[in-house]
Amino acid sequence: MFEFGRDLRRLFGRDRDREDLGWLELVGVELLEAEARRASIDAGRTSCARPDQAWLTAAAVWRELAARTGATAALDAAEAAAGSAERASASGDRREEARCARAQALTLRFDLYGGPSLLDEAAALIEAASSRAATVAVHARIAARKARLDGRAPRLLEAAALLDLAVHGLDGSPDPLAEAVRLDRAGLTLEAGVTQRDARLLDQAGRDLLALVEACPAERRPLSRARALTLSAAGLTALAALADDAAAREQGRALFEAATDQFTPDHSPLDWAAVQLASQGTGARLVAVDAICRAAGPGLVLGALARERLTATRVAAAEAAGDPAALDAVAGELRRRVATPAAPLDWAADQIGLARVAAARARLFDAPRGEVGLMLASAADVAREVGAPVLAQVAEGLLSL
Repeated sequence: MFEFGRDLRRLFGRDRDREDLGWLELVGVELLEAEARRASIDAGRTSCARPDQAWLTAAAVWRELAARTGATAALDAAEAAAGSAERASASGDRREEARCARAQALTLRFDLYGGPSLLDEAAALIEAASSRAATVAVHARIAARKARLDGRAPRLLEAAALLDLAVHGLDGSPDPLAEAVRLDRAGLTLEAGVTQRDARLLDQAGRDLLALVEACPAERRPLSRARALTLSAAGLTALAALADDAAAREQGRALFEAATDQFTPDHSPLDWAAVQLASQGTGARLVAVDAICRAAGPGLVLGALARERLTATRVAAAEAAGDPAALDAVAGELRRRVATPAAPLDWAADQIGLARVAAARARLFDAPRGEVGLMLASAADVAREVGAPVLAQVAEGLLSL
């Protein structure tokens, strides 16, 4: 196992001062965890010649593991390694780099589990006025997430400008952060383009995503390629829905399949789950997504989305069959879960599920909807408070149905 890891490190020239960790995308999660532990052990040795850089490398590997599995232990280890790097740093530049690594770990924790206060904590670690390209990039990524939570056009435009600056600053850099920033910019541009039906923004997002796909060959960067393909597919599918274009819908489906073909579910469980949710996957695949997210632990944003989607599928099937007993079974399961202490996002997902059951029952029996509106409003409020606007939008979208 470790021999394979060493071969990959040699292949990607890991002996350089600024290590290109892109080779990690070729490693499965079991080997990735072993590599993260090895990196931490090496960094902690008294014989380590450059402990600050070694701890930064360990932090990056732990972040990669957390991003692909949702493991909170990996997030904790990433933050701890970044803290060790800061303590081992002998210069201001190195301390800034270490604090930047801590900010990245906090931002990733927000992406996985929500918690807007994490973004404030991450922003406090770095200097927005820094001229260091990586620091500018991390600041821009934090600003983009805050702008999405805010939702106002001026904030979104300001975040887009910061991401533009960050992309140019990291142009040509082997740091995986460069690809992450480009994905963030493309996603923000695509979201604005679809919302405003702005052809210029959509063209820009399309060009950015095409460039990312071409820059990430499947044999070297399968996960980055899959993420870009997924974003492209989501954008095309949204446009197809707006225009009621069957050909565009089919193109979007093909792109989702292409994204899935880049890797296996065990190679990067959360990436696979994200593709399935974005592609509106159903049936056995959705059950598998739910299982993957449950294995990661409670409170996962993807887990709440999977939980809600699976309930929606079961409710729709019961309503289509005109089966009130099946609806009762779903409602009973949801009530038991709601009555048990749970992560706020999981509670919100189950509240949406109960609202779906109540609405389906009202349609079947031509009866009043009862407290459906209150349940959905409560779920949306919780989702927004935790920092999961996508789940909030699901709840708000059902209010008008």
